[in-house]
Formats: sequence, structure tokens, C-alpha cells
Amino acid sequence: MVTNIKISSLIILILGVFSCQNAEKKLIKIIETDFGLFQNENDSIAVELEYTEYNNWKDLLERTEQIACNDSLPKITLKNDNVVNRIYLRNPCWENFGCILIKQRNTIQIHNDTISKVDRFYYPLDSLASVLKKDFQNNGKIPSWSRNPEKLLIFLSYDSDNISTFPKTLSKIVNAYEKLTDSVVLKIWLNEKLDIPPPPQPPKEPEEIELIEDEK
Repeated sequence: MVTNIKISSLIILILGVFSCQNAEKKLIKIIETDFGLFQNENDSIAVELEYTEYNNWKDLLERTEQIACNDSLPKITLKNDNVVNRIYLRNPCWENFGCILIKQRNTIQIHNDTISKVDRFYYPLDSLASVLKKDFQNNGKIPSWSRNPEKLLIFLSYDSDNISTFPKTLSKIVNAYEKLTDSVVLKIWLNEKLDIPPPPQPPKEPEEIELIEDEK
């Protein structure tokens, strides 16, 4: 009789543990956020851009434009544990435009792991949060920086065979953007490769210069 009671207690304990585990699983909430989807738009016009299927930037860019030219929105979905971020790209269909006038001050250009502003200021990708913050808080004070956060546009480009970090860069943009604002009107364009010159090197020390001159 005592043995039966012990066995019953053990079964109840095991069932209790499993019940608690199942309850914890049920409490996990999936957080879903849409970035770049305007108020007059909905997901029905979006087409998933399967970036993992492409090995080079040129093909990915061409597919993005194909979607845009079909009156659709290219969409990229990033999943991380219980967080799902859908990013709607704002790439235009260039077949319908001769050119689009965009003030350079309202743009941030990211090529590979380098950020640039107005082709004069260069920063490593780790500085993204600081660059975004400066653009957001500028409000027209400094001519080289954004006049209005709502006009801010992020151009993203890569060397053709160097796109492995693309999803990580998108995640960094989203995370930095979320920390600055409650807005989800994040405008990202995938762009052609930009010929960004390397950041200027610091001047050589006088002793180094003299040594080189002596060698000549």
C-alpha cells in the first residue's frame, strides 16, 4: 500500500513538472513588428524577398526591382527566437522614373561595413546607433545632417560577392531605430554598389617623413 502511494506521488510530481513546462511554453509571446509599411498599405501587396537564395548583390538587387516593378513591396522577414521583424523595402521601380531627387543630407549610406554621410564623413558600422541619433536630433541645425527624421532614408549596398553580413546589418538598423523612436516608418533602399573612398589616413609622424626623405 505504501509502495503504491509512493508511486502515485512520483507520477503526480512528474505530471506537475510537465504541466509547468507546458505552461511556460504557452506564456512565450511572439513579438511581430512591421517596419517600412505605410498607413495606407497592407501586407497583401508585399512579396517575400528570399535573400538566402542569392549569392551576390547584383542578383538580389535585380529581384528587388522586379518586385517593385510589379506594383508590390519587397519584404524581408527576420526571425530571432520570439521576435519577428518584417522589413518592407522602399525601392522604387526605376522603369517608371528618370530620376528621383533626394537631398543627400537626408540619407545614410551603408556599404559593406562602412557608413557615410554626404560623401564626406565616414564611420564604422558599430557607430550606426550614434549616426542615427545625430540625424534624428539634428532638426536642420547642421546642414550636413537630416532636416527631419521622417525624411531619413537609408541606402544599403554591398560588393557583389560580399553579402553574408546582410541580415546582420538589417538587424542592427532595426535595433538602433527601435531604441530611438516608437515610429516604424523605417525607409530602407537596397542600392547599387557605391564607390566610397576609404577614410582619410592620419598624417605620418614627422620622424617617419624625415626617414623616408633620407632614404630617397
